[in-house]
Amino acid sequence: MYQGKQIVILGLARSGVSVAKLFLKLGAKVTVNDQKERELCPEADELDALGISVICGSHPDDLITQATALVVKNPGIPYSAPPVRRAKELGIKVVTEVEIAYQISEAPIIGITGSNGKTTTTTWIGEMLEAADFDPIVAGNIGTPLCEAAQAAKGSNWLVAELSSFQLKGTVHFRPRISVLLNISATHLDYHGTMEDYVQSKAKLFANQTEYDAAVINVDDPICRQMIDEGRIIAHIIPFAICQTLPYGLFIDPPYAEDISAPPDEIAREIVLMDKEGNRQVILPVEELGIPGRHNAANALAAIGACLAAHAPLEALIEPLKTFSGVEHRLEFTCERGGIRYYNNSKATNPAATIIALHSFPPRIVLIAGGLDRGSDYMELLPHFKDQVKAVVAMGETREKIARVAELAGLTKVKTVEPVEDAEATLQQAVRVAASFAEPGDIVLLSPACASWDMFKSYEERGRMFKQSAHTL
Repeated sequence: MYQGKQIVILGLARSGVSVAKLFLKLGAKVTVNDQKERELCPEADELDALGISVICGSHPDDLITQATALVVKNPGIPYSAPPVRRAKELGIKVVTEVEIAYQISEAPIIGITGSNGKTTTTTWIGEMLEAADFDPIVAGNIGTPLCEAAQAAKGSNWLVAELSSFQLKGTVHFRPRISVLLNISATHLDYHGTMEDYVQSKAKLFANQTEYDAAVINVDDPICRQMIDEGRIIAHIIPFAICQTLPYGLFIDPPYAEDISAPPDEIAREIVLMDKEGNRQVILPVEELGIPGRHNAANALAAIGACLAAHAPLEALIEPLKTFSGVEHRLEFTCERGGIRYYNNSKATNPAATIIALHSFPPRIVLIAGGLDRGSDYMELLPHFKDQVKAVVAMGETREKIARVAELAGLTKVKTVEPVEDAEATLQQAVRVAASFAEPGDIVLLSPACASWDMFKSYEERGRMFKQSAHTL
């Protein structure tokens, strides 16, 4: 398909290297371009040695020409970047590596997306399918590039792929056998420009599915429901919900209150599967799930739905539902110091994720929040600060905004941490201040509500530094 074709890869990093090697194997003439200087591109030498042309430091004017057959871009590169605009002007397709992985994969794909919960659900599905001897390969936005996993996959595997809106926006023919849509809330609008574009990008998960495929969808979420109501999903729909019982699908009984800020209760809840004939089956009590929180109950329902759509036997799923301990940087218990528990939720890169985290604990939280400023005023946090938080330590570009919301919520213990050149030192100071606000029985929670790129290379780096700071108090 690509023999002798001129392919341009925009962006190095692991996914760029993976897809460049794949095209070389397919006989294409490959050029890789990264705007970073050569010394910041450690992968360049490896590709050079393979005979791949690597251009670093700029986007040359003649990078994209009429002879270019395809452009594959790193998901994070904006569509306003000059080579992307040039490709569009010339009518050249611009895709992400997800599209290429789909083209070469022998294995059926389970695609998981949502504003929050993707990594937890993807990992959980992988563990459940492993327990069912379905030989899954977990990849995508979660770590291993999808192209790399697709090359290793056989027809007997299931490719379980975490997919971001950035990745999905750059797809054309991508068709997962099973799609999972967890939720949609306003995030990444600095990249997408509008909420409409963000939702349309998520909806590409279903765009090419047929009635022979399955779509596992959260019908508590109004945007997800709207997609169903508008008839945009042709695939067989497996609905799930935690705030309502359903005539068909997976749900929690009794349901949770729709208002996430409702006071916690001691009601015993069960995960229920209802088939189309009205047969009801209790899978297990919610309290037996391996990880706490109503959001994780929703993630569990989605994971069960995906595995059942893959024809995994239900009895094989029970043990991993009970034993799954979660994913690093997602409500990860870090340590206890002086009766104070520390939790790392660095993956909370938007307010919706932080709100979910706040209601996973009793209202004795000292919150560390703040990060990259994407233009939000963070006022949606205000009622949740009132209900759940006793003190706020704000850092990063949004520190003044976060502090203002905390003060409007009536909190008296509010502190902004001024940045220093060393990001780790800034975070250490934030942890020390949080510890000074906390008392035995309290929780110090890193849940920033913001992306990390103002101070850190990634949310993973931010989380690791938080854990180190907590351990060395």
